[in-house]
Amino acid sequence: MPQTASEAVYVDKADLTQAETDEVSQNALAADAIRLAIESFSITANNITYAVVGDGFGYWNFFPASADKGIVPVWGHAQVIETNHPQFATGERVYGYLPMGTHLDVLPGKVSESGFVDIAEHRQPMSPIYNQYSRLAADPEHDPSREAERMLFGPLFKTGFLIESFMRREGWFGADAVLMTSASSKTALGCASVAKHRSPETKRIGLTSTGNVDFVRGTGLYDEVLPYEAIAELQQRPSVVVDFAGNAKLLADIHTTLGDALKYSCLVGATHIDERGSGLGGATDLPGPKPVLFFAPDHAVAAIKQSGSAAFGQDIAQSWHAFLQDAAGTVEIERHRGIAEAREAYQAMVAGTVDPAKGIIIEL
Repeated sequence: MPQTASEAVYVDKADLTQAETDEVSQNALAADAIRLAIESFSITANNITYAVVGDGFGYWNFFPASADKGIVPVWGHAQVIETNHPQFATGERVYGYLPMGTHLDVLPGKVSESGFVDIAEHRQPMSPIYNQYSRLAADPEHDPSREAERMLFGPLFKTGFLIESFMRREGWFGADAVLMTSASSKTALGCASVAKHRSPETKRIGLTSTGNVDFVRGTGLYDEVLPYEAIAELQQRPSVVVDFAGNAKLLADIHTTLGDALKYSCLVGATHIDERGSGLGGATDLPGPKPVLFFAPDHAVAAIKQSGSAAFGQDIAQSWHAFLQDAAGTVEIERHRGIAEAREAYQAMVAGTVDPAKGIIIEL
């Protein structure tokens, strides 16, 4: 049986700081399947969130490894190198959800000119949002000159877009200010950009570490930027918090400082992995509202049902182009090559040592 050498980064589920590369074998390609050679992908704080909540939300199940080790999902580009499907030829390029590795076999279904869905049985219990792939030759979002930006910001931006849309539908829960922790993160920047254009009456307050204050202020996406040490100075005004950091103590400080002035507490990510505490950093005995986890795929499905896929796509595209203008020059793309460097970049991201002004792209 013919085999193809493949490599992946395997992460210790019990200790996410531990990762190793390993060679695996792929069997003969299944009927109606296509084999993808992964070309490039980004590594961001979003990937760390996938690992943190991997068991609870099934992220380890997309690209199964073993009981104690997992393969972290990434977003990137790939090329068809082998095909048993009549609608795909070798050489075609796609964009979508990939393993942190070199190859992936998918079983295309619902095939159209612009995309398809992986209908592999093991992927069906998870959100369908992650099983969709774009065929770049007919993908209206594809810009060959902005492939890096799409990998870095695209999925994170959509999460930010969905957060703002949810908050706006709820009238911002009666608040006139939104606090965003880990304000230097790409998801926070995306959310701040959407809020700037679609909810300009809501004050945007970025909270970040002291070392990132200048970077966050330099983006121009926040009305006010404060270091975490200044949380006690927050104004007592009706506010919501969107917690991208997952730092239990930080979130507790915000709840304690604002108390009843805090109208909604939204948990999104976990960029402060060592300080996330229980779950994503949300305790049950905090003053003010109980933190609620924001699961973007569910909100995406709900939004599409509410407005229709065409209108939803148009709204995202409009906000995406505005964000690209807002974010121009804020992040320097840093390219690394090979799976070994992907492992190193992942471990740096877990450790929190990646400069927020750098966007990490892995090329294979």
